[in-house]
Amino acid sequence: MRTVVILFGIPVIQLLLFGYVVTNEIKDAKIAIYDQSKDVVTRVLTQKILSSGYFKLEKDISNYDEITESFKGGKTKLVIVFEPNFARQIEKSGVAHMQIISDASEPNTANILTNYSIAITRDYLKELSPITKSPIQIIPETRMYYNPDLKGVFMFVPGIMALLLMLISAMMTSISITREKELGTMEVLLVSPLKPIQIIIGKVMPYALLSFVNACVIIFIGHFVFEVPVEGSLILLLAESILYIITALSLGILISSVTNSQQVAMLLSLIALMLPSILLSGFIFPIENMPVILQWVCQVMPPKWFIIIIKNIMLKGVGLSYVWKETLVLFMMIVVFILISIKKFNIRLE
Repeated sequence: MRTVVILFGIPVIQLLLFGYVVTNEIKDAKIAIYDQSKDVVTRVLTQKILSSGYFKLEKDISNYDEITESFKGGKTKLVIVFEPNFARQIEKSGVAHMQIISDASEPNTANILTNYSIAITRDYLKELSPITKSPIQIIPETRMYYNPDLKGVFMFVPGIMALLLMLISAMMTSISITREKELGTMEVLLVSPLKPIQIIIGKVMPYALLSFVNACVIIFIGHFVFEVPVEGSLILLLAESILYIITALSLGILISSVTNSQQVAMLLSLIALMLPSILLSGFIFPIENMPVILQWVCQVMPPKWFIIIIKNIMLKGVGLSYVWKETLVLFMMIVVFILISIKKFNIRLE
């Protein structure tokens, strides 16, 4: 029965995941508007942009300083700025200017959203030209915050870091502990003077150190080889990496508590960690594009929260005040994973 489930169930799940997740379309991306003119033309153009289905207004801003704060908050993906006297400039010279500013920490999303907004502006110009009966132009000036050259490596370094740390910490921990069960040495260890917590710490500590070294190597190579900046605190970045490693280790302990063989632990780790870490973490595909049910699944994926944290620290230079929610989520996951593992462990002892 298990073989049948693996042979038929896993391909179906993978097909559904790829079918719903792998898409270049973006819907309801949150944007901010800085309208310095507030005239008929800017209001109509704003309505055109918001009614397209691609964008959703997060907030109206009143000065340039709020643009950076909006991006650091993490929700705003795009800011559109209309120059003062927008309609009057069109009437007077036939030319008006607007700025399209994108959060390019996700370069693919930034590029797509910028192209969407430019295309909508051009369509509006076609509607406006017959009315004005004279050639007019709305010239968009595009700016990419945090990644001006739209380098893909700015996206891949945080994603690869999250993926590798999760696989090394969780998978190797689960396999290591289940190996002791298979060999029968776990029972020997449990009847020794050592406490269970000491046994577990002794098993996971090498992988914790290995994962931390890997995190440092990835940050070093990313910064000095691929020129990925570390704008924020390096100490905070390393501390968040340690927190994520502990989260992955606790997940590995949980997997080992519900499995009795290395093969099952490895299979469960790969299915539950590797594929979801790639597809459901926001690493490659925007979470906002996914069906609601998959968006809820994404909320329980530790890599999703870690990627948000390290992108904000490395690219945006934010402090703990901007990523405390994500940090708290990872901490709560550690608590939940450990509590469930203890419960499963006690049941097995009984």
